[in-house]
Amino acid sequence: MTSFTVDFNSVIDLTDEQFYQLCQKNRDLKFERSATGELIIMAPTGGETGNRNAGLTAQLWIWNQQQKLGQVFDSSTGFKLPNGANRSPDVAWVQQARWDALTPEQKAGFIPLCPDFVIELVSPSDRLTTVQEKMQEYRENGVQLGWLIDRKSQQVEIYRPNHDVEILKSPVSLAGEGILPGFVLSLDSVW
Repeated sequence: MTSFTVDFNSVIDLTDEQFYQLCQKNRDLKFERSATGELIIMAPTGGETGNRNAGLTAQLWIWNQQQKLGQVFDSSTGFKLPNGANRSPDVAWVQQARWDALTPEQKAGFIPLCPDFVIELVSPSDRLTTVQEKMQEYRENGVQLGWLIDRKSQQVEIYRPNHDVEILKSPVSLAGEGILPGFVLSLDSVW
């Protein structure tokens, strides 16, 4: 379950619509695209990672159903970041006002904004430095809070605008701070 990065830039410059169609025609694969146009091809996650991703998404979704402050998205959702990259965080959340400002067409395709909140769960096939670079990219493109969860080291990296990355060792839970008021993510089932 390795990811591959392919640079087609010297051969073809995929439009947003062509990239979207490529993803639709190859649903067994997960694609992302870097800000420079490199195509990143990833195999589906394994059972343990998929199960834990579902648990993370479920916790956020339940909180959001009660609070009704935004929209929750799973790892199959594509976001078109302001820098031009197409990314699919493991878990994402967008404030309701930002979601409501989108047209029906924008909601139906890859969402043309950076989420307000993201979670990335490091899977066995991920290189930690690659996922850390992705978290930095989210922060540079407008994410207000990001959690990078590394099961192997039982460590969480917290990304916030204009702050150094905060590292927590074996936390039991994480608080959603001001962006997700009252949300507490339990990590018992993750570790």
